[in-house]
Amino acid sequence: MRSSEVIRAWGKILQGEAPSLSIEITRECPLRCPGCYAYDPDHLGGGVTLRQLRDFKGQELIDGILGLVDRHKPLHLSLVGGDPLVRYRELEELVPLLLARGIHLQVVTSAFRSFPEQWTSEPHMNIVVSIDGLQAEHDRRRAPATYDRILSNIAGRRITVHCTITGQMMKRPGYLNEFLQFWAPRPEVKKIWFSLFTPQIGDDLPEILQPHEREQAISDMTELRRVYNKLDMPEGLIRQFASPPHSPAECIFAQTTGTISADLTSVITPCQFGGTPDCGSCGCIASMGLAAVGKHKLAGLIPVGAIFRASLAVGRMRSKSPAGQRPIPNPFQVVR
Repeated sequence: MRSSEVIRAWGKILQGEAPSLSIEITRECPLRCPGCYAYDPDHLGGGVTLRQLRDFKGQELIDGILGLVDRHKPLHLSLVGGDPLVRYRELEELVPLLLARGIHLQVVTSAFRSFPEQWTSEPHMNIVVSIDGLQAEHDRRRAPATYDRILSNIAGRRITVHCTITGQMMKRPGYLNEFLQFWAPRPEVKKIWFSLFTPQIGDDLPEILQPHEREQAISDMTELRRVYNKLDMPEGLIRQFASPPHSPAECIFAQTTGTISADLTSVITPCQFGGTPDCGSCGCIASMGLAAVGKHKLAGLIPVGAIFRASLAVGRMRSKSPAGQRPIPNPFQVVR
């Protein structure tokens, strides 16, 4: 992140606004992945699930997304789902309009269908393709977005590979190395990210990493980043997986990113996972990345996290200030 981007983000925090926004642009997804947080019964707080929400198509979706963006003015926008490529026609119209607003745009997809080559040559756009392990496991979990289909759909493009590490993977020694051996040499891949599976409190799923598996994953990632240049994970970020933020209130990512669901109204709290995430087992790469930034000390003295918390307090005071203007809506405040 450039210094100018940090300053712009800081300015929005001081104004009581969040610099990042994530929108679930559709309730639809052709996949039925085990453990998917978006379709957890409590993702939206209970009572209604993502698949039960009203979502939008066509011009109504385009206008709705642009309306949210123009209202919140994020510096970074993630379009997620469901799978955004279900609405590929709308995306083809939205992408140039969003980029013209000076936003850094990220689209997270399974790559079950292709997308314009031009998207991956845009300097302020990132296509993140979710790939859950090696081919045998991935194809079982994520059909119809199989390895063969992904490889066909990303041909001639440049993507970021994102893999969520699960307990099943860590029961096989050397699994992460095998994954990188396959994906790192591919010309379509510009970088690779790992997250760890994040459960909800009370979950009992095979995807959950046991403590020794989490330790092994951290050790493996630390070693592998020295071998594979495309593993775009600084050592400080990886270290944070050993001590994730204790709560959304302590998570810089949760406090600076708002998530809005497919009805373009429902705000997902306390973070992108919704429900009651088990923060002690959090494996979100974005959370760990910003936690690492927060631990950095300016001039070796003042932690960036302390400056962030003070700035957040100032921003919240300003957003509540009766200055003759409507208070800035703050959907990013923890309410659980």
